[in-house]
Amino acid sequence: MPTEIYMMKLGMTMTEGTVAEWHIPDGGEVKLGEDLYRLETEKVEMEVEAEAAGIVRHLVPAETTVDPGDVVGWIYAAGEEIPDVLPGAPAGGASAAPAEAEPAAAAEAETAAPARAEGERVPASPAARRLAKELGVDLAAVTATGPRGRVTEDDVRSAHEAAAAAPAAAPAAAAGTPAPASPLARKRAEALGVDLSTVAGTGPGGRITKEDVEAAASGGAPAAAPAAAAAPPAVARDDEVMAVRGMRKVIAERMYASLQETAQLTMDMDVAMDDCVKLRGQLIEEWSDDGVRPSYTDIVMKAAAKALRDHPRMNAQFLGTEMNLRGEVHVGMAVALDEGLVVPVVRNVDQIDLKAIAQESSRLAGLAREGKLGLDDMAGGTFTVSTLGMFGVDSFTPILNPPEVGILGVNRLRDDVRWEGERPVRQKAMTLSLTWDHRALDGAPAAQFLASVRDYLEAPFRLLV
Repeated sequence: MPTEIYMMKLGMTMTEGTVAEWHIPDGGEVKLGEDLYRLETEKVEMEVEAEAAGIVRHLVPAETTVDPGDVVGWIYAAGEEIPDVLPGAPAGGASAAPAEAEPAAAAEAETAAPARAEGERVPASPAARRLAKELGVDLAAVTATGPRGRVTEDDVRSAHEAAAAAPAAAPAAAAGTPAPASPLARKRAEALGVDLSTVAGTGPGGRITKEDVEAAASGGAPAAAPAAAAAPPAVARDDEVMAVRGMRKVIAERMYASLQETAQLTMDMDVAMDDCVKLRGQLIEEWSDDGVRPSYTDIVMKAAAKALRDHPRMNAQFLGTEMNLRGEVHVGMAVALDEGLVVPVVRNVDQIDLKAIAQESSRLAGLAREGKLGLDDMAGGTFTVSTLGMFGVDSFTPILNPPEVGILGVNRLRDDVRWEGERPVRQKAMTLSLTWDHRALDGAPAAQFLASVRDYLEAPFRLLV
């Protein structure tokens, strides 16, 4: 009995998924646990592993979007009979075995795209259509190499690269185009009645100078400019065109929408961190046998959760005509990846202790970097914390994750000075950057919330009770 290859359902909020890329070709052999295809959703990308070994048959091509639970292919065990038409394939669809190679002429006839009537829609994958729109490529002019004459992303890129490589015709000089000349040269030419189009320029780039005009007016030729030393040839470097797709595309759309649809403001506040530094050191030593190492972000998350309890309007969702003051405190933690940014959620941060927060944040960050987060891991946040302190950042403007109304930026721990009377005293300090939605609350309550976070961090023993 063949093994079905499903579109995995990653969470309760997932409505569709895309087979972005098949790692095993149609008719290829796969081992148990080997990466089979790359799954993309609006929020995550992950590799799907084979649940059996055998021969892989694709039911849908790459870049196809289907519902969760749909069958996208089959795995047939060695020696198992493969039917002429795969189960679930449309009429005339996926055949049981990849086509045998034909002689060259026949192959060309078989793979050639069918002729299209004028104005007929060009068959192309959704990703190819998006890329063509971004690059300004006419799909009708693209040579299709996909199944049944379908245009793929690679076809669009090839067409774009070919167009870019074609030599552009040099623009003809328009009649009457004014010669390049300095403003002073133009004034002098007007005063002397000299036609600039008859003057040879000796300035940079052939620009006409005042001296050139005067020489032309007196009937003499301008002095030849001294030959410039030959510059070393410039190294030609081609531009790289990167398609905005997958996670990057979703981030781009959501960040733009966030700034367009909310009234965002950011304020900074300094925090004295000496006591936090001492507490963290003690906790690292105490929890060393358990392998738990709390970060400053973990401590800030706990302080923010307690402050959210004190200021419930910051722990809310703004829904246009109403605000939903959330009863639970679930804090999203931004995790940077090579391909973008994900925000897994630590739940009930106000109710669990610092050790549990450190363990959960470490677990979620690990899943994020391995590409194994599920949609449920990133759903339900009521507030977000974003950290750039590890890059030496002193202050930044975090962007809201709507419909949340607040996000807290954590900056670097730095050396600072405070004054005790007339005496300067060294201390550790950190700046917190709060962005909030002014539609939901005004500056004063936002500042009060941020001051509460500061107060908890400056007396961190309160975070342990």
